[in-house]
Amino acid sequence: MKTTLIATGDSFTTRRIPMQYPGRQELKTLLEKHDVRFNNLEMTYHRREGYPAAFSGGTWAMADPAILDDMNEMGFNLYNTANNHSGDYSHGGILATIRNLKERNMVFAGTGENMYEASRAAYLETAECRVALIAVTADFHDSDLAGDQGPALMGRPGVNGLRVNTVYHVTEDYYHTLQKLVTETNLNYYDEYGMKLGYVIPAPKDQLSMKGMKFHLSDHVAIETAPGKTDMKRVEDEIREARRQADYVMVSVHSHDGHPRNYIDPPEYLETFSRNCIDAGADVILGHGPHELRAIEIYHGKPIFYSLGNFIFQTETIACQPAEAYQNKGLSADKKVGEYMDERSAHGTRGYGIMESIWFSVLPSWEVEDGRVREISLYPITLDPALPRSRKGLPRLFEDDRVLEHLQQLSGQYGTKIEIRNHVGIIHINE
Repeated sequence: MKTTLIATGDSFTTRRIPMQYPGRQELKTLLEKHDVRFNNLEMTYHRREGYPAAFSGGTWAMADPAILDDMNEMGFNLYNTANNHSGDYSHGGILATIRNLKERNMVFAGTGENMYEASRAAYLETAECRVALIAVTADFHDSDLAGDQGPALMGRPGVNGLRVNTVYHVTEDYYHTLQKLVTETNLNYYDEYGMKLGYVIPAPKDQLSMKGMKFHLSDHVAIETAPGKTDMKRVEDEIREARRQADYVMVSVHSHDGHPRNYIDPPEYLETFSRNCIDAGADVILGHGPHELRAIEIYHGKPIFYSLGNFIFQTETIACQPAEAYQNKGLSADKKVGEYMDERSAHGTRGYGIMESIWFSVLPSWEVEDGRVREISLYPITLDPALPRSRKGLPRLFEDDRVLEHLQQLSGQYGTKIEIRNHVGIIHINE
């Protein structure tokens, strides 16, 4: 069994992709040299077929379904659809996006008409290899989570969600101060009433719950995060099933969270989740979400890409936004989208537009032979942030070692060594 793979990060696509934009053909040629070509679709694709949700992923993300044809034409053949924007247009938007993907015979994972569909692996057939993709997101509103089928009622459309258990460890003086605050303000009165009725489970004796936040009496101060057990088990079970049914198993995970003391580092729960997935039988973890590169870890000979950054990023040229978007900025709903974007970015002086790390990334490329990866190549790309809003955000290959040097620094904490050779990063894997 032998196959070649390449992966990209977030595609926040709001415009049709020109057939001949500078650098497109070189990029397409590189992609098409690989059997498996992965992309994260951070967008819903429909023509206003869902109601704007009360909670969005930041920008209510909707684009013309014809952009899916552009993504296919660029060469991609395997997609993630589970992210913080999946539910921006409620269940109607999720279902319309699924329909538009299926009409184009696109292979995708992460969303579905119910939890069974959202959590199951998608399978891509290549010449010598059957590849499975399981996709999950840790960033979603509760209403976006897909629901299980039951004997009496149908399941709920949504995402394959990864809930995170967060515990705040505090020392005795902080703990007693919090206890006093809760007692004197009667902050937990509703939860206490729920406990009497049997709807709320009491916290352990050495743990204080306050408006959903858990404070644990400890000898140190720290934030502990871990994957929710139910969601972790669901993903692990699907990995084991995919291991039976495929030659190579990929896991895609969308997570915006960072380490509490340094946002660019992955959070504790994401490290645990990724390693658990590999222990369960996954071959690679493809992370995305924070819109910038994060470290690469080689765990038991398997790569974990904690974030692949952006591949296409066009947030400022979205076609429309609901009334809430304007109201949240103190603007009248009769404003135009361009005016709204000017206000949000303070006319290009704040936000993603001025963050250099947002506009550069890498494309990892690797070959699998008899289940083993011996080398990973990292191809830098730029999204040309110096271009005007109307044209920036499209990727092209970029011969600049600064991107790779930045990734070298990020990955050093995991002992990952990246050699730079002719403007390409090389990782040698020795089990």
